[in-house]
Amino acid sequence: MLQLSQRIPHLQASPIREILAVIERPGMISFAGGLPSPDSFPQLRTDNIPERMLQYGASEGEPELRAQICRDMQSIGLDCTPGQVLILSGSQQGIDLCAKLFVDHNTPIALENPTYLAALQVFRFFGARFVELDPMLPEVALSQKPPIPFCYVIPTFQNPTGRCYTSTMREHLAEACMQRGTVLFEDDPYRDLVYEPCERRPICSYLRSGNWIYQGSFSKSFAPGLRLGFLVCSEALVPYLTRLKQAADLHSNRLSQYLVLQQLQDPQREQRMEQLRMNYLQKRDYFAASLQQTLAPYAEWEVPAGGLFFWLKLKTNTDTQALLARAIDHGVAFMPGEPFFYSRHDEHSYIRLNFSHANETAISAGLTTLGELLSQTSTRT
Repeated sequence: MLQLSQRIPHLQASPIREILAVIERPGMISFAGGLPSPDSFPQLRTDNIPERMLQYGASEGEPELRAQICRDMQSIGLDCTPGQVLILSGSQQGIDLCAKLFVDHNTPIALENPTYLAALQVFRFFGARFVELDPMLPEVALSQKPPIPFCYVIPTFQNPTGRCYTSTMREHLAEACMQRGTVLFEDDPYRDLVYEPCERRPICSYLRSGNWIYQGSFSKSFAPGLRLGFLVCSEALVPYLTRLKQAADLHSNRLSQYLVLQQLQDPQREQRMEQLRMNYLQKRDYFAASLQQTLAPYAEWEVPAGGLFFWLKLKTNTDTQALLARAIDHGVAFMPGEPFFYSRHDEHSYIRLNFSHANETAISAGLTTLGELLSQTSTRT
């Protein structure tokens, strides 16, 4: 008889990965995953790769890359040293490592509702109990008994809502974490994709005491296929997270680290990033105009100041899973909103639409199809 871990009943499939499996169909228009535009990928120089990059490396990551990331973090207000930087095999690994460090069965953790569904997948697997965090009143969640040891937030262009915390919200959350001794885990994969003025200073930089983790990704600004991210943390957490990484994968891909370091040290780096932001700004604006033409009778939304997504609140209580099945039959994929929630939400239904991957022709055609399907959808009773 097969004997599995007691955690296995908590192991759930990723809804987004299942949806992404269908987007390879010919002619499929995808608004589902957070896929960067293919024309955003940098030209990678693979000649003259040092031979040492083919050998095993340090669990913490390449020293030069860690030093460069440290300088970048210092430039945005995060006080750290290279020794506090840990290179990850994709930022998803950081969520896994932190869950292993903090979460036992029924451990209460505070997080936004809705929030990143892949983080929910990890936290559920380790048996976490979710406590809803209102960014406007963080002290309400963090003052509960028993104490909340761990708080996970995406304050800058949040996934899925696109919301960006104000400076006041950031200060209040930092203060609440310090007062309650709660470890702050700040996930920040979208901060470089900014199109409007928005406060982006890391919340971790407001902390004067306590422990914290700040995480970033190279998937959105360079290439997701490299599977590389990083975290920076308070000194007390470094040895624990390093040992957990050693147990997980020994070290991150050294070839990817070499290629990312080239990009970070490229004299044209900022010029490339500015071009990337301008391209995505144009796509965002085109998507917003197309939404207004096609979905205004059926949904409401805010134009995001950054990131890759529009978060739509449907005007009727709609079975979005059934809507998705019909949309796929018509060659369009999107992400239903329900998996991003871990507890009951209001009377409305939601969908998340990615604007970065499809071209303008596909955007117009795909949103027109969604509008037609929504016009045919009856209110769920």
